[in-house]
Amino acid sequence: MITKVFFDKTPNGKEVYKYTLKNDIGASVEILTLGGIIRAINMPDKNGVLADVVCGYDDVKSYFINGGYQGALIGRFGNRIKGSSFTLDGVEYKLFDNESPNHLHGGKEGFDKKIWDDKSYQIEDNMFLELSYFSKDMEEGYPGNLNVKVIYSFNNDNALSIRYLATTDKKTVINLTNHAYFNLGGYDSGRIENHSLWIDADKVSEVDNKLIPTGIELSVENTPFDFRKEKLIGKDIKADNVLLKYGQGYDHNFILNSNGAIKHIATLKDTTTKREMKVYTNQPCIQIYAANCINEEDTPFKNGVLQKKRCAVCLETQHAPDSPNQKNFPSCELDVGELYDYTTVFKFNS
Repeated sequence: MITKVFFDKTPNGKEVYKYTLKNDIGASVEILTLGGIIRAINMPDKNGVLADVVCGYDDVKSYFINGGYQGALIGRFGNRIKGSSFTLDGVEYKLFDNESPNHLHGGKEGFDKKIWDDKSYQIEDNMFLELSYFSKDMEEGYPGNLNVKVIYSFNNDNALSIRYLATTDKKTVINLTNHAYFNLGGYDSGRIENHSLWIDADKVSEVDNKLIPTGIELSVENTPFDFRKEKLIGKDIKADNVLLKYGQGYDHNFILNSNGAIKHIATLKDTTTKREMKVYTNQPCIQIYAANCINEEDTPFKNGVLQKKRCAVCLETQHAPDSPNQKNFPSCELDVGELYDYTTVFKFNS
């Protein structure tokens, strides 16, 4: 079942709607036309009890005034670009330095702050929400008129799929992802150190003191980044290691053992409720962010739940940060006549 209701208005008066995709067992996903925000995901535990497993807010104003990109589509470029600039075919493009001196998650007003055109439809038990946005040439400093389409689908297998599609009329760079904050115990259940994580990645990007990749890929062997065997996130979250010295926990890019096909690359589990989320993607990397930098003084989450550091974890499938400036990384360039086409699936079990 698909429903659409008025949710709120933006500060400049634009209407925001909320879609709910609800399957036959009662599990559901809520998505806003503002920024394609995943506002809620209600999933059963081992006893069939539903809980909302992503963080979010009760009104639009909170999404605008608080940081963190809660649940949002990120673009044109997810993650960081060093020096807020890149050179493409000999031309330098200057971007907005919203994490000075670097560019983060699309700039001053990225895709997360845009109202997207919407349509929904259902094919058998598969429910679809199709969001579209036209990003004009030089918006936030990026070249090319970019036509973007993001298709969410949800079904009776409790699988939420996000397919990202884009074309351009001028060569550009692009890196789309989603910034949902997951706590499989329920967004109101506290910290996530009791969650276990498995990642199919042998290497992680070394970063500088601004979390910009140095260009060196380091083995995860004998480091806190070795999730090749499932382990608790909290086991090494404060580890004193060269790879963690610039953060208060995980906020790093893992290079997936990927072959370009949509495959199972990560599993997140809550050891208390036994909820489990498997991640599938054809992206080359995943950023693991353990909500280390949440401002606990920000507006409370839904239903007045206070924000707390490490209350959730983001699993952002992506190209590597600063890819436009790192020629040895997988290319994030999109040329005229090419189709940007990546998919990520979050499949829930209990």
